Amino acid sequence: MLKPLHDYVLLKKEKEEEKTTASGIILTTSKEPSKLAVVEAVGSGVKDAGYKAGDRVLFKEYAGTNVKIGDDEFIVIKDEDVIAVAE
Repeated sequence: MLKPLHDYVLLKKEKEEEKTTASGIILTTSKEPSKLAVVEAVGSGVKDAGYKAGDRVLFKEYAGTNVKIGDDEFIVIKDEDVIAVAE
């Protein structure tokens, strides 16, 4: 697992739901990837963030670096790119 440094945050991207028709055609729910993710780890430089590991957060659209480990997709972003906590 990755451990973010400084003021970075590791987010696990949510899997997009796929629906399949009876004939096997895959339909996706949206054309745009979700901007919601679950906080996996927080760097030591993040102070008073208002979120913690396990929280769902909204992040800026073009923020961060995407990483794929196995079947899971993660994104490493700066603390300032987290813009809301989903409740």
